[in-house]
Amino acid sequence: MIGFHVSIGKSLDLVFERAAALGCNTLQMFTRNPRGWSFKPLTDGQVESFREKRKKSGFRYVTDHMPYLPNLASPDRAVMKKSREALEEEVRRCDALGIDYLVVHLGSHMGKGTMVGVRNVAEACGHALSKSGGKTTILLENMAGQKNSVGSRFEELRMIIDIAGGDRLGVCLDTCHLLAAGFDISSQDGVKDTVKLFDSTVGMKALRIVHLNDSKGELGSGLDRHENLGKGKIGRSGMKAFLSAPGILERPIILETPYRDDRTLREDLKTVRGLINT
Repeated sequence: MIGFHVSIGKSLDLVFERAAALGCNTLQMFTRNPRGWSFKPLTDGQVESFREKRKKSGFRYVTDHMPYLPNLASPDRAVMKKSREALEEEVRRCDALGIDYLVVHLGSHMGKGTMVGVRNVAEACGHALSKSGGKTTILLENMAGQKNSVGSRFEELRMIIDIAGGDRLGVCLDTCHLLAAGFDISSQDGVKDTVKLFDSTVGMKALRIVHLNDSKGELGSGLDRHENLGKGKIGRSGMKAFLSAPGILERPIILETPYRDDRTLREDLKTVRGLINT
């Protein structure tokens, strides 16, 4: 199951045609403008059309990505309130559309300490899911090790899941973020150690999807800059080792590599399939 983050330009339901045209059998999307707080409510027609085209597509999993502005880890009361409302609304939209997973960035504790951020994220996720009448699962995306960020370490992801509780909370592992946060996945031994640590700390059962991106930044750089597959610091050998790790190919693989044109997307798709086949 391999796909890209696909544009929702003109109409939400066009994502299936766009993904299929690129040769994908899964996808990630936004349900609204990711760079703003405001949004238009979904209409019954949008929901019906989206669900109908999803059914025709045969895609087993569809993933949504949370907008960028919310900071779920923030200790600032005003930002916290706005961010939690945004998450609750996004879960509601995913439930309506029948989207399986909602990937969220955990944000920054703004210097107030890791545990403050961990608890804020857990409370935000727990509250949003308690208000949800659907089946969408929230996925915590590991962060790239930026200053004051929450979720760069596996222990933090585990604590959030434990505090929030429930079975609708999982993890999305981003390979670029792993390397940037100090996990050496550029070699087979490094991948083996990283996956083993993840399994013992969080548990492979919690891993629902993978963001497969190479990294412009060096190991431990804290730099969240994606690169096309095989052209960054992880490289082809690291990517191959990661894809070969037990359980990885059982999950949807989403590519968020730099976009120049559709040709570059197809090149990345060809690369990942070539690595899998070898």
